[in-house]
Amino acid sequence: MPDAIVAEGLVKTYGEVVALDGMDLAVPEGTVLGLLGPNGAGKTTTVRILTTLLTPDAGRATVAGLDVVRDAARLRARIGVSGQYAAVDDHLTGLENLEMIGRLHHLGAGRSRARARELLERFGLTDAAGRPAQGYSGGMRRRLDLAGALVAAPPVLFLDEPTTGLDPRARAGLWDVIAELVGTGTTVLLTTQYLEEADRLADRIAVVDHGRVIALGTADELKSQVGGDRIELSVTSAEDLASAVRVLAPLSTGEPRRDALRLTIPVAGGASALTEALVRLAAEQITVRDAGLRRPTLDDVFLALTAKEPAS
Repeated sequence: MPDAIVAEGLVKTYGEVVALDGMDLAVPEGTVLGLLGPNGAGKTTTVRILTTLLTPDAGRATVAGLDVVRDAARLRARIGVSGQYAAVDDHLTGLENLEMIGRLHHLGAGRSRARARELLERFGLTDAAGRPAQGYSGGMRRRLDLAGALVAAPPVLFLDEPTTGLDPRARAGLWDVIAELVGTGTTVLLTTQYLEEADRLADRIAVVDHGRVIALGTADELKSQVGGDRIELSVTSAEDLASAVRVLAPLSTGEPRRDALRLTIPVAGGASALTEALVRLAAEQITVRDAGLRRPTLDDVFLALTAKEPAS
């Protein structure tokens, strides 16, 4: 499968600030790459370069087979972009905003209006189609901006924190839309601060920090980097907590973590390890209030990886 997005050694500086320090990315056609990283990690700068809004100081990138610098004008017709802030014309209605975008893409009056109505329905904005956008709520403006990015049905879509400001229902609806697009062959590069969003949507996830990729893989591959399963349990007293640490030490594959009367122990063996732990605790008459087995989450990955300085 060919790559729809390729970035090689992208560098971007602003005076003494290094925004990108050798960014490398490759996104196969018809897949979703999620970019995760703390604020200032370089995610938005990467999107701006790939969408021709910024010129890199070094390195090269192609999108849909076109160079982002040399072929910028041609490329803009083949991508859809939704940034962190809704870019809509307040004086136009929702329908007029989308129609205008369609005409700018040379879809023609009839096709532009039909496409606008289709997207307004998809994003739950039909009832507001005839109202000026200045009267829209923040979430409605966000949905209208996202609809605008889809008017021309671009083969490559860039979504920079697309669900910021959306309520859970609207966010879930957008996830469905993205899944449908990818199912028809659209390539998506997604930056997000919602780790569940990346876990749900992304085929692969790139963790970005200090302007470069510090980890890349599927959600499961990244989770495996921060260890395996964990037993989490709570007890009724500090004495029971100390006893639990001692009793479960033979099962632990790493350092246990205590938090008040809660204990977290890394283990191997999954459910069988939990069963063995409960048997050992019962044999020592240690009262357990609750216990469970937990896999690492993307939150664990994010915190573990971005807490470290990348190798120089």
